[in-house]
Amino acid sequence: MNKSLILGVAAAIGIFTQGAIAQEMSFFRIGTGGTAGTYYPIGGLIANAISNPPGSRACEDGGSCGVPGLVATAVASNGSVGNINAINGGQLEAGFTQSDVAYWAQTGTGLWEGQPAVEKLRLIANLYPESIHLVARADSGIETVADLKGKKVSLDEPGSGTLVDARIILEAYGLSEGDVQAEFLKPDQAADRMRDGAMDAFFFVGGYPAGAIAELSSQHDIKLIPIDGEAAAQLREKYTFFAEDSFPAGTYSGQDADVATISVGAQMVTSADQSEELVYNITKALYNDSTQKLFGAGHAKGKLITLDNATKGAGIPMHPGAEKFYKEMGKLQ
Repeated sequence: MNKSLILGVAAAIGIFTQGAIAQEMSFFRIGTGGTAGTYYPIGGLIANAISNPPGSRACEDGGSCGVPGLVATAVASNGSVGNINAINGGQLEAGFTQSDVAYWAQTGTGLWEGQPAVEKLRLIANLYPESIHLVARADSGIETVADLKGKKVSLDEPGSGTLVDARIILEAYGLSEGDVQAEFLKPDQAADRMRDGAMDAFFFVGGYPAGAIAELSSQHDIKLIPIDGEAAAQLREKYTFFAEDSFPAGTYSGQDADVATISVGAQMVTSADQSEELVYNITKALYNDSTQKLFGAGHAKGKLITLDNATKGAGIPMHPGAEKFYKEMGKLQ
């Protein structure tokens, strides 16, 4: 066989091989949040964990333990609402959202009131809790949620999930927005007002320790107000996106004991249109031993992305692929 023919055959084989690899490779975009927040680095960890491009070393040989042929990327975004809209419009395959926002979107209630429900929104995994903080000045006389009556309270800014949650919590304890001197400020602005003595309490939803609250507690005497008892139990029963939670003693300066609260979940969601096999394999990749070690080492919140937390406070229907995996692992009936 002459040399040029050999080269031609080799080139043809190369083109064929590249074509086969291209066919095997699929892309999976995960909407996260702003680059300064928690969603973005967690998204990077998850994208790396579930990716396994063609030609990667096998999991058992110390290579990727992700989904064969999958290339996942973490995409910076405006967060929960933007991610859900992008999944619904086909611009993202998956994304992160708070469980309360996912519930409202899927049911067309709360923040989604008056908009078409995103009926195809499905849960892959509950990742970690975002705790509901109710922060009060230590000298405010506030000991329970009911004590907010007549006080200056920031419920967070209009359009935020926190504002909807705060209204739900007030109602559970027999109060309405009109029973408090309501203000609508971002948490850092509310903290500034509290420093000046112009704010008695404010709500904040997020992972602890939250920077603005940690800074405030190091400079001023504050206290976390518990969200517990019968009212909290009824809340969790009525709104399945809430889960039981607590702030361990020492989370913030001057906090000597655990404080009970409730949380919403930071969740990874997708569309019902994604294939059952793909979502099953992604879910399986999230919880293998190798991935769990990477999560634990990669970010403080990564330690909480566990199989035990995966099905808590679901709120919306599971994707069939994820549901199949959790049933196999005994986490769902």
